[in-house]
Amino acid sequence: MVKETKFYELMGVAPDATEAQLKTAYKKGALKHHPDKNPNNPEAAEKFKEISKAYEVLSDPQKRQLYDQYGEEGLSEQGGPGGGMNAEDIFAQFFGGGGGGGGGFGGMFGGGMREQGPKKARTIHHVHKVNLEDIYNGKTSKLALQKSVICSDCSGRGGKEGAVKTCMGCNGAGMKTMMRQMGPMIQRFQTVCPDCGGEGETIKDKDRCKKCRGKKTGIERKVLHVPVDKGTPSGKKVMFAGEGDQMPGLEPGDVVFEIEQKPHSRFIRRGDDLIYKAKVHLYTALAGGQIHIQHLDTQPRYVVVNIYPGEVIQSDSVKMIRGQGMPSERHHDLGNLYIQFEVDFPEHVQPLSLEQKNGLKSILGLPPVDTSKKDPEAMDDEDGPLEVDPLTEPIPQGAHEDEHSLEEPENAGSRGATMEDDDDDVPPGAERVQCAGQ
Repeated sequence: MVKETKFYELMGVAPDATEAQLKTAYKKGALKHHPDKNPNNPEAAEKFKEISKAYEVLSDPQKRQLYDQYGEEGLSEQGGPGGGMNAEDIFAQFFGGGGGGGGGFGGMFGGGMREQGPKKARTIHHVHKVNLEDIYNGKTSKLALQKSVICSDCSGRGGKEGAVKTCMGCNGAGMKTMMRQMGPMIQRFQTVCPDCGGEGETIKDKDRCKKCRGKKTGIERKVLHVPVDKGTPSGKKVMFAGEGDQMPGLEPGDVVFEIEQKPHSRFIRRGDDLIYKAKVHLYTALAGGQIHIQHLDTQPRYVVVNIYPGEVIQSDSVKMIRGQGMPSERHHDLGNLYIQFEVDFPEHVQPLSLEQKNGLKSILGLPPVDTSKKDPEAMDDEDGPLEVDPLTEPIPQGAHEDEHSLEEPENAGSRGATMEDDDDDVPPGAERVQCAGQ
C-alpha cells in the first residue's frame, strides 16, 4: 500500500506499474505536453515538468521505495528529488540529443529543442469574483497588487558593488545537508543555512544598500485592468505576462487572475443558459396570469411571462424562453432561459359548500358529489363526510380500516429541491491582491 498516488496519477499508471509501463507512459505524456508542441500554453509546460519529475522518482528503485513509504515529504527529508536531471535532459535520453536542454529534438515539432533560459520568479495567482450581471453585460475591473521589484539603488545586488560574497558555509546553495543518527539508522536532511539565512550570499551591515537594506528588492503597487468579457465562463484565467514578482537573476513572474462567478440571488447559470425558480400561486397555476422576471441588464428590464388560461402549471415543471439566457463568450449569441415553477398552495381555506365543491369538480373534470348515497342529516352539515381522493385506490371490501388525521411534523423545514453551482479550487498566492478604487 503506497502512501501517495500523485506521481502515479500524473503518469497515468497504477502503483504496481512495471518499468516498461512507466517508460511507455512517460513517452506518451512527454510528447503530448512538451513546450515545443505547445508554445503558448504555460499549463502544458508545467505538466511536462511534473511528468518528468514523477518519472525521475518512479524510475529510480530507491527513490520509488521512499516515495511509496513516505510520499513527497519523505523524498524531501532524504535530500531528493532535487538535484537530479531537469525535464529536458530526461526527454533527451528518450528521443536523442545532448543534455542540458540542447538541440537534440531533431525537429520533431518543427524546430530544435528549446534552450534552457533563465528561471522565472513565482506566478501570483488571484481569484477575481464577479457578479453574474458583470458577466452578462461585460466590464473591466481595476485590481491592485503588491509585487516585489528589483531595488533601483543597488540594481538588485543588495549592497555596494563587490561587497556581496558567496557564503562559505553552504557554498552559495543556501541550504546545508545535515546528518542525524536515529538508533542504527542515519538520516540525511536539508536545512536552511544558518550563516546566510538561505540567501547563499553574505554582506557586511555597513555595505548594505540603504534603500532595500540588503534584500535586493522592494515592494511596488501595481494596478492592472482585468477584462471580463460578455459570457466569460467561471474558471477562465487571464494572464499578465511579466507583471509578477521580480528577483535578481530571474525573469519576472506572471500574474494570473481566475474569474469566479459569485452565486446569484435569482438566477442559476448553466453554460449559456439561465435557470430561474418561479413561485406562483395556486390560482395562477390553474387560472393563468403573468409573472415578471427582472433580467440582468444594466438598465432594469423585466421579462413578462404569460401563463394562459387552461395551461395548468404543475410544481417542478420547466418551461423555456428562447434567447433570454447568457451571451456566449465567443460570438455573444444568447442562450435560453429556463423557468422552474413551484406552485404555492394555501395553508388553509374556508370549508367549501356543496355548490362550491361541485363547481371545483366541474373545473377539474371530476364527477359531481353524489348526494343520493349520503345521509340527509349529514348533508345539512356544511362540511359533510370526507370524500375519497379521485387518485386513491378504493379499500377492498372486508379490509381493516385504520383512520388518522394529519399533523405538522416537528422542526419542519423546507425540503424543496435545490440547484447549486459547483465550487472551484482557489489557487494559492491570492493574499497580496486587492480591489482598486474605480
